[in-house]
Amino acid sequence: MASSHISFVPLLVVIALSFAVPVVLSPVRRIGIPVVVGEIIAGMLVGDSGLGLVTEDFVLKVLSVFGFAYLMFLSGLEIDFSGLSPRRGLRASHAWDRWRRNPIAIGCVSFILTALCSLLAGLYMQYAGWVAQPWLMALILSTTSLGVVAPVLKERGLISNAYGQALLVSALIADMVTILLVSGYAMLRAGATSDLLLIMVLLLAFLAAYRLAARFRTHLPAQRLMQALSTATSQIRVRGSLALALVFIALAESLGIENILGAFLAGMIVSLLSGHESPVLREKLDAIGYGFFIPIFFIMVGVKFDLPALLSSNSPWATVGVLVAMAFLVKLVGALVFRLAFGWRETAGAATLLSARLSLIIAVSAIGVEIGVISPALNAAIILVAIISCLGAPIAFTRLAPPQYQTGRSILVVGHDREAARFAERLRQNGRDVVVVDQIPHGEHGAPPTRNRLSECLRAAGIEQADTVIAMADTDADNLQICRVARDVHALRTTLAWVRDPGLNADFRAAGVRVVNPAYAKMLLLEVMALGHGGLEADAQEGEEQELRVVKLQNPLLAKRELRRLGLGESVRVLRVERRGAMLEPEPSVLLDVNDTLTLSGERDDVDVAARWLARR
Repeated sequence: MASSHISFVPLLVVIALSFAVPVVLSPVRRIGIPVVVGEIIAGMLVGDSGLGLVTEDFVLKVLSVFGFAYLMFLSGLEIDFSGLSPRRGLRASHAWDRWRRNPIAIGCVSFILTALCSLLAGLYMQYAGWVAQPWLMALILSTTSLGVVAPVLKERGLISNAYGQALLVSALIADMVTILLVSGYAMLRAGATSDLLLIMVLLLAFLAAYRLAARFRTHLPAQRLMQALSTATSQIRVRGSLALALVFIALAESLGIENILGAFLAGMIVSLLSGHESPVLREKLDAIGYGFFIPIFFIMVGVKFDLPALLSSNSPWATVGVLVAMAFLVKLVGALVFRLAFGWRETAGAATLLSARLSLIIAVSAIGVEIGVISPALNAAIILVAIISCLGAPIAFTRLAPPQYQTGRSILVVGHDREAARFAERLRQNGRDVVVVDQIPHGEHGAPPTRNRLSECLRAAGIEQADTVIAMADTDADNLQICRVARDVHALRTTLAWVRDPGLNADFRAAGVRVVNPAYAKMLLLEVMALGHGGLEADAQEGEEQELRVVKLQNPLLAKRELRRLGLGESVRVLRVERRGAMLEPEPSVLLDVNDTLTLSGERDDVDVAARWLARR
């Protein structure tokens, strides 16, 4: 029995360190030291090269392996596919102008240049006798840490603009392509050349799972089931995301592929399907990962750090210095493509930030040790390079990024009536930098403004320094054109519009615009508050995803059913019931009938599902 005993004391030490590290680093947060670097250093202190308090037992090994797979899952979840389309419009009318500003094109060219330089560096290391083959070392130097790049961009308010998207996509491409190539290289080293086709099997499984989940998502009964199970105890979306991650991890492992590729693809599926639920779902998944599993992985990286092996090698510190120089140099060459769309300071900032390497470089190096391509001493040197790059890259990026990228982003309000002026003043009172555009260039005879002239107008007003555009012009046609230009030409993802005709809501939403129908919202707010249902005021002000909608009950299955038994979703509230011109109190016990008109309030997705369920014949 004693041999099968599992001790949780090492796990307790690791969890205590994961709690202590952020607390210890909080006084020096301004320096920009990532928490994961502190976790690796803490692992070194208590691990094999330090005090020897923690060794890798069965429990910690399982949690560490899953922690890294979960980190790759969250990396796939970070992809925002809505921001990856090429920019069109004023300065993208020619093919060259369009592609040199496309984040995907920038990311692909940057990775190709980086990979070529990394291969040259790998050949030099082979010539110097550090490695037997250059290929895996080239992949190690080509990596970028998405886990460092994304938080830095978020913290500095860059992740939604063109520069931030180009950096994010470059990091994503570097990580994803490296994972694919490492999986193929490991198979080739194992002599399983024919098994390379198994990667295609995994990709086909990815496409099939996405198509199946997308159909399930648009299926009305399935949506109602998901709404019914989205309670505090069920958390069906979180359970489904974790189950999907484990399915792809197990599938990749059974096919002989690195499980991190399966986890990454699972995260991409969740990102594609989550839609407007993405921020809430991502927050829950982040809490699970960064609150428990991921810190264990990074601390165990430090625990297994082999300092004696590094010191026993010839010229260990010279090896580390050469690797650091190579790591920054190959990224500097790859970042030169940024100069085609941005200035020299942005290019230098991109080179430094993309030089940050952490999780993936450590994992690829560990794979190299397992297959006998990388020595333990070189593996220890690579871990030190990861720590140095993660310490230096964010600090250098902060110094190199131009001032306009370090300050808070502004809000552009387009409109010249009193409502626009009052709204802009209220935003200023809340501490936001607001620019009001009170004149837009119309065409002849009052025709809507052309895309080119409107883009020039918005550019002159400072849209490149804005993160939000709010369209409050005289006509709905003008507002729609303003929002389309802001999104398509200037790559702005947050656009809002006052829409006077509710029948045009679908056109605005198809363009990715958040909609407010001011006249109806004012009337309904005053009416419901006058009737004593003050709860609407809170609903109408809770975030940007709230929506009001009027729906006629057409579903015969809901006839003669009490209001409380409709099962419309957690956030949906019925504010008013109208029957043949008479107003009914929306009491939970009121019996509904076909052709009753219900006014709904709640989160946009929940209201959409409820409206479709009520209107279904």
